[in-house]
Amino acid sequence: MNLDNCPRCGKLYAKNLRDLCPACIKDLDQQYELCATYLRENRGATIYEVSESTEVSIAQITRFIREGRISLMDMPNMGYPCEMCTNTIREGNLCESCRSRLTKDINKLNLNTDRHGYNTKQGNGAYQSVDRHRDKY
Repeated sequence: MNLDNCPRCGKLYAKNLRDLCPACIKDLDQQYELCATYLRENRGATIYEVSESTEVSIAQITRFIREGRISLMDMPNMGYPCEMCTNTIREGNLCESCRSRLTKDINKLNLNTDRHGYNTKQGNGAYQSVDRHRDKY
């Protein structure tokens, strides 16, 4: 029998598919039912309204959405916060502006890297000196 500590409450439990103790599974299922019932009655609700009305955390509602337990298909105002700026998004982890900013920053870092993989724009230049001498031999 595989035993583990529940990541939510710390109690010892027999491992299962959801990696939570039975008490936490029951609690999460109750939270899901609260959210699902509220959303059936209020299709135009935002994640903040659902959280405030059901007292389920925004992080938990986001997990329900990502797990596919809550569908955004018929919920025009429903979304979850971007992980960087907290703007409301409906898919992925980052909004479009944060994604493009991150891509731009990565491209800028790639341009600052020389052909040997050393960063030429930062540091004290020791790598540049070593590389210059390495190319002579």
